[in-house]
Amino acid sequence: MATLSVKPSQRFQLPDWHTNSYLLSTNAQLQRDASHQIRQEARVLRNETNNQTIWDEHDNRTRLVERIDTVNRWKEMLDKCLTDLDAEIDALTQMKDSAEQNLQAKNLPLDVAIECLTLRESRRDIDVVKDPVEDELHKEVEVIEATKKALQQKVSQAFEHLCLLQEVRQQLNSDHRGKMETLEIDRGCLSLNLRSPNISLKVDPTRVPDGSTTLQQWDDFSQFNKDRGEAEMKAATELREAIALTIAETNNELEAQRVATEFAFRKRLREMEKVYSELKWQEKNTLEEIAELQEDIRHLEEDLRTKFLSLKLSHTRLEARTYRPNVELCRDQAQYGLTDEVHQLEATIAALKQKLAQAQDALDALYKHLARLQADIACKANSMLLDTKCMDTRRKLTVPAEKFVPEVDTFTRTTNSTLSPLKSCQLELA
Repeated sequence: MATLSVKPSQRFQLPDWHTNSYLLSTNAQLQRDASHQIRQEARVLRNETNNQTIWDEHDNRTRLVERIDTVNRWKEMLDKCLTDLDAEIDALTQMKDSAEQNLQAKNLPLDVAIECLTLRESRRDIDVVKDPVEDELHKEVEVIEATKKALQQKVSQAFEHLCLLQEVRQQLNSDHRGKMETLEIDRGCLSLNLRSPNISLKVDPTRVPDGSTTLQQWDDFSQFNKDRGEAEMKAATELREAIALTIAETNNELEAQRVATEFAFRKRLREMEKVYSELKWQEKNTLEEIAELQEDIRHLEEDLRTKFLSLKLSHTRLEARTYRPNVELCRDQAQYGLTDEVHQLEATIAALKQKLAQAQDALDALYKHLARLQADIACKANSMLLDTKCMDTRRKLTVPAEKFVPEVDTFTRTTNSTLSPLKSCQLELA
């Protein structure tokens, strides 16, 4: 018999069903009204914020333009200041060079004496002696030095002020570079817009970076650099005028000392030439002995090679005869003769080697002594060339500068006794 299955759940009444439908309709209307209100408020907010953003961007763009103009004006002022500073540095440098040239022209004997002392410092080994020439040169230096103090002081002041001008220029240049970088950055910011591909959100962009300055500090910094540059340029102008007034003529009373110094040079050159000739004669004889000894050594080596070949021949014959069969392996006269030959050759080779070693030792000793001779010859030649160069340099004291032609080649340090056609032509023109 079938039975009715009833679902075990809560059963609602019909009024509850009508109430639920009414509530759903009412709540839908309320939600739509609230949504409409929010939409209207959002449209008002969008309109207001869009206008505010546009005006803010416009104001900041205007501020950037004004800032760019301000920085550019300072950059142009620094440009002019740097140009004036470079011109003043060049003018002061030229005046300093002029003072140095006047100092050199007035102190030519001092330059010559110092050059001679410097050249003679290139002497080597035993030739580095404190001779009368060096004493006379030091006396010459002492006589001349008193005439150069005033102008040298001005040259030092010019050098120090050039250092100050370079320092100021470096500071101005650093400020100028900062302005250039700032203009580049601000112009880059001014060129950005909403469609620029390189805009993005940054981490804490409103922070104040370390080292930030106020607008007044920024303006004072550039003004200080500009004022300092102008003050140093004014001081440089006054210094140039002082240097121009300081240049003066001095008297040259070095003739007696010049004669004494050159006499000492000539006497010393004669002494060195005598020693040099003796050393060259010894070198010639030593080279001849070396050549003869080398020839004997070659003969000894050839004899050794020949004896080694004979020894190889004897060894080969003896070794080959050891393979004779049976009773044929007898110690016959040929065997005794080959054995004696080997012993004789070994003794001969030993004697030749001993004599060759003695000859080579003698050759080494000759070479070592030759090296000492040649080293001393080179020292003497170097010293004579240096003193000859000194004598040639001292001709500047008596020969006008425009007619002075060195008689000693500065680079090869050889006398121009046989001149090339070009140098001969130059001499004729002079």
